Amino acid sequence: MKVDIKAEDGTAVAMLSGEIDHHNAKEIRQQLDRYIISAQPKELAIDFRNISFMDSSGIGLIMGRYKLIHECGGSLVVRNPQSYIRRVLKLSGIEKLVRITGDKF
Repeated sequence: MKVDIKAEDGTAVAMLSGEIDHHNAKEIRQQLDRYIISAQPKELAIDFRNISFMDSSGIGLIMGRYKLIHECGGSLVVRNPQSYIRRVLKLSGIEKLVRITGDKF
């Protein structure tokens, strides 16, 4: 799993690649949390374009980052989830809290 975070037009964009499962979710959480706490972005977009697999750990990952960035005064966006990931997010109710964007659904 790779996490690359960069600033893009006033938004912090976290490009994820690989799989999100219980084996690597902790490492992803730690990297994103360190960034949120140190940079205090107004908006964090997590880009799922290159995620090939996600289990329920991905939902926990999104919910925890939503809570942290919300406490820091920012917002969270999920970008470019594959269609099956978007369905999982919709079923979980996350789209009521987090904006989901992109053309891959």
